[in-house]
Amino acid sequence: MTILGFETSCDETAAAIVQDGRKVLSSVVASQIDAHAVFGGVVPEIAGRMHIQAIAGVYHETLVQANLTLDDIDAIAVTHAPGLVGALLVGLNFAKGLAYATGKPLIAVHHLRAHVAANYLSHATLEPPFLCLIASGGHTHIVHVQDYTSFAVIGKTRDDAAGEALDKTARMLGLPYPGGMHLDKLGENGNPNAFTFPRPKVDGVDFSFSGLKTAARNVIVNSQSSMCNEDFAASFQLAVANYLCDNTLRAAAELNCNRIVLAGGVCANSVLRAEMQRRCAAKQIELFMPELRWCGDNAAMVGAQAFYEHRAGNVAGKTLNALPNCPM
Repeated sequence: MTILGFETSCDETAAAIVQDGRKVLSSVVASQIDAHAVFGGVVPEIAGRMHIQAIAGVYHETLVQANLTLDDIDAIAVTHAPGLVGALLVGLNFAKGLAYATGKPLIAVHHLRAHVAANYLSHATLEPPFLCLIASGGHTHIVHVQDYTSFAVIGKTRDDAAGEALDKTARMLGLPYPGGMHLDKLGENGNPNAFTFPRPKVDGVDFSFSGLKTAARNVIVNSQSSMCNEDFAASFQLAVANYLCDNTLRAAAELNCNRIVLAGGVCANSVLRAEMQRRCAAKQIELFMPELRWCGDNAAMVGAQAFYEHRAGNVAGKTLNALPNCPM
């Protein structure tokens, strides 16, 4: 089954064509990073306008890359939730227009489900059940993926997301947007044991990153510019990575699960990847991580999840709308 997918939940306008949920025939992403860098973060109004400007070109380019026409497409998929509602509506309305004009099925895809499915693009043999850590700028969840369309949230953040903590801490250091990737680069040659950060106390395997962010600010302010930024970046990232690993591995032990998957933009972080690899190897737990190109927002992951949604009979109707918040 050949699916054309669209992703416009935040600041990437993306389209992709995916075959049978595993093979990417084409993938195009128009980034808005330069436009939002001036403001130090995503401006929803600007994001929506830029999606409108880019989506038709992205759609045509993904067909050209795959050497296909719309007649070769079996279904249209689109991210409908969660995200910036103005941004979501651009992709949703474009996809709905294509689906209704051609009579092809329309498949609604949840953004977090799509991030999980990014792993199917990198690991041909990966199948549920498994435990997944989803960490991004807006979300931090531990999810038991029982089947391709059956998810149970085991733990989640009570306040800030892991990616937000990394990005805002990077901004405190004066690093450019998006901060997380620059913080990662800065900390490559730093000493990860130079600074000690508190471990938030939350019931179960939930997370809380607001305290870590405040602790980072206090270190920066109290240092009076005398600290080594490289050491600080390495230490803060290790604190975040350890926190994510601790709760994920605790959840895996409670569920007697020996297969862990990472998903979301934060799983591109080199410290998290290395720490999770080390700790899973020590416990003889299988670890799956998407290739770096599938960690951030893209439409290939939408097309991958859409295949399984369609197989489960989850086809959207004409009343499908964008939702800024929606459980998995």
